[in-house]
Amino acid sequence: MIRQGTAATSRCGLWAVGMLLAGWVCCSAAQEVNLDFPEQTLDQWQGFTRHKFQFEGREAWVVEPQQPRAERLFSWCLIFPDAFTERCAAPQLLAAGCYHVYCDVGNTFGAPEAIGRLGRFHDELCRRGLAKKAVLIGISRGGLYAHNYAVAHPERVSVIYGDAAVLDFKSWPGGLGVGKGSSADWRELLKLYEFQDEAAAKAYTGNPVDQLEPLQKAGVALIYVVGDADDVVPWSENTQRVETRYRELGGVVEVLHKPEVGHHPHGLDDPAPVVQFILKHAASK
Repeated sequence: MIRQGTAATSRCGLWAVGMLLAGWVCCSAAQEVNLDFPEQTLDQWQGFTRHKFQFEGREAWVVEPQQPRAERLFSWCLIFPDAFTERCAAPQLLAAGCYHVYCDVGNTFGAPEAIGRLGRFHDELCRRGLAKKAVLIGISRGGLYAHNYAVAHPERVSVIYGDAAVLDFKSWPGGLGVGKGSSADWRELLKLYEFQDEAAAKAYTGNPVDQLEPLQKAGVALIYVVGDADDVVPWSENTQRVETRYRELGGVVEVLHKPEVGHHPHGLDDPAPVVQFILKHAASK
């Protein structure tokens, strides 16, 4: 059973021309998609053809739909691309004509170095004809990657779908609130963000919950799925705070609640509401 947020709707059930502008690559509407990556291999992912290749020495791939949409829309799972896949919208978006992509940046909590590589990967996708704006999927700690990328490049994102999403690292892995936290991940995060000490991390004001105005100004639409009983990434310290602040800013946000469900399983038995929201708001950009 799904209970939606107060402003939620009740319905269930991207090489011909490239232009360098302000450090990023813009795509021509007349471009054709070129997925002939160097030394690529082909396999099947969720019943669709996947192009696997190396990008900056890391695993990357693009899955192509059978009937691509004219807008060349693509979804992009930032981490955990094979976790609860059928429940987290990607196969359904492929069936609806969207490409689906991934680039491995490791367990880096959306730290600046990772965001830089993701930006260069997006440049490559755009050069090859995929849409300028991405639909970002942030599962669990992937919420940090998705939001941090969108804050760095708000003009390059149309929708963020967060699922049990970490939106304040003080909550997880910091464990500075009501959640369990993870001491090992917290120590690694401090290194990756290059904080001098824990006090510097506690004083940090660059978490997703603090950086919503750039997204609202760019018209990024947000949708989240949360488990109300999540004691790993408590929604009250993460999604609820974003939802309240984004509404106050006048942004588009929807939250789908799963009563009595914890951090797992991610996604929905029927992800149609997420797919419908993404297609509506991505196609309108």
